[in-house]
Amino acid sequence: MVGGGVEAVVMNYYRHIDHSKVQFDFLVDSDSTLVPRDEIESLGGRVFEIPPYQHVVKYQRELQRLYKQEGWNIVHSHINALSVFPLRAAKKAGVPVRIAHSHSMSGKGEFAKNVVKGFLKLFSTRYPTNLAACTEHAGKWLFGSSRFTVFNNAIDLNVFSFNRSIRDERRTELGAKGDTLVLGNIGRFISQKNQLFLLDVFKAVHAQNPDSILVICGDGKLRPQAEEKACSLGIASAVHFLGQISDVQDIYQALDLFVLPSLYEGLGMVAIEAQASGLPCICSERVPNEVALSSRCSFVPLSTGVEGWSDAILAAHRDVVDRSDPHTSRAFESYDIFKAAPKLEKYYLKLSKTVN
Repeated sequence: MVGGGVEAVVMNYYRHIDHSKVQFDFLVDSDSTLVPRDEIESLGGRVFEIPPYQHVVKYQRELQRLYKQEGWNIVHSHINALSVFPLRAAKKAGVPVRIAHSHSMSGKGEFAKNVVKGFLKLFSTRYPTNLAACTEHAGKWLFGSSRFTVFNNAIDLNVFSFNRSIRDERRTELGAKGDTLVLGNIGRFISQKNQLFLLDVFKAVHAQNPDSILVICGDGKLRPQAEEKACSLGIASAVHFLGQISDVQDIYQALDLFVLPSLYEGLGMVAIEAQASGLPCICSERVPNEVALSSRCSFVPLSTGVEGWSDAILAAHRDVVDRSDPHTSRAFESYDIFKAAPKLEKYYLKLSKTVN
């Protein structure tokens, strides 16, 4: 667990299921950096550390040992194409219900990763007994024509409701005045999230509107490179790298516009959260259309380059946005965790009845 969107989805569901009916234990790589162990254990779950999947032999051996030792009836893997490995071990250990869950896809510019993903996809339906995905798009990418169940990346919508006092407080902390344009992006610093391109875009925005700030939340291997680039572009004083934070819902309040220039996404959960807080969003055309729950979400091709993106951002900022209660729209209902969690709970209980 590294504090990414998939982990957030799993924890959202875990917090809201009925623990007297369904309980989670978590198998995490030993090199995980952000494991909410205290919260998991307070809800009755356990955390087991296993060797990183890169050490595939030790990884498989330890998984098989744990599966046999603990006797779990259901193993639900959330690591996309890599689910081949834990589910292969689960099948060999005799686990009766094995769920592969697709949360992502592949994108251009990642040749080596795409070769590996393409190979693993050949085995994506060999070891699981059941298939799941965060969107139709993500499911078809990994499982092709095989049947799968969609579980939306649901959230507690009330947590993200617009709050004027929080907005004013957080903007003051960022040094933003009343008319300051505050852009935001949330995600790990990896090539998929395309933050280096975002910095180029922001430089163009800042040149036209010097009273502007960019806020980026998250950590990752490319963060040092991003910080260096902000300095070399001369915009370091206007870019806030906040790292991995626990109160991301408050950051949305401070923003005027959310930007997601990803090279690919299984969904783009952060855009759902941003819309729930009433923010307009600009996403790349490689983010699935399912993410647009309101007219406030628009898509801009990456091929339009820095100029196309900066123009789109400045145009969106000129539109006055009412941020009050956007998620009263029926489009948000399927992303309400209080409605989605019982669906997952029933899914597990139904599958458990098939176990002899």
